Amino acid sequence: MKMEHVEQTLERIAREARATPGGLLAFDGDGTLWSGDVGDDLFMAVTGRDAVRDAARPRMEQVAAAHGLELEGSNSTLARRLFTAFQAGRIAEHDICEMATWLFAGWEVEELRAFARGVVESHGVAERVHPEVRRVVDWARENDVPCYVVSASPLAVVEAAARVVGIPSEHVIASTPQSSGGTVLPDVIAPIPYGPGKVTCLRARTERPLYAAFGDNVFDLELLTESRVPVAVRPKPRLLERADRLPPLVQLHPVTAR
Repeated sequence: MKMEHVEQTLERIAREARATPGGLLAFDGDGTLWSGDVGDDLFMAVTGRDAVRDAARPRMEQVAAAHGLELEGSNSTLARRLFTAFQAGRIAEHDICEMATWLFAGWEVEELRAFARGVVESHGVAERVHPEVRRVVDWARENDVPCYVVSASPLAVVEAAARVVGIPSEHVIASTPQSSGGTVLPDVIAPIPYGPGKVTCLRARTERPLYAAFGDNVFDLELLTESRVPVAVRPKPRLLERADRLPPLVQLHPVTAR
């Protein structure tokens, strides 16, 4: 895969913008815009405080039973047992992304948003933003090109993290819990933006041309393929292994924060 400096990438995006006005950029969140996983940060924060509520318990027990896991322990203990099973390869990543979203069943939506903002601040997400990608977002702002975040992590925490980067909430597409009367329910709005769902969810929001997409893992591949300028950011091994399936894919040269 060819390595490309950020200014080279921006030159190619600028050509696309001149040729076809009205387009946008799309970014995965975790590992792409910032290091680490804000969905994991949120999960560890809520379980670490033993704050998973009873409304999530029946759904967790259903998932645990389906995977042959024990059901005893507190709500947070059971949630962590499910996460450990995912890490061991017993539960699919798509399913754990859904669980991390509906795990807040019984919380008020605004309460969840406030909690997520606290997690983003306490976990230093502002210092975790990749400098080379921040340069792309800054360029887009200077040139009136909208930036969207398309992430399988829970909406509340992705909105909070995107705000740090300068991307507004209305341009965030993430795993969203169902709710009723302002209270989170133990289910999600399907599909979630994971794998092919990233393209489905983005296109449900907007049909504007996709100048460039940025991702770091194999489940970003469909979104990258949808774009005119596909860019890998500090790619994980699984994306590197599949890079030959998308010949135009380039790797953005990492920049060290000053």
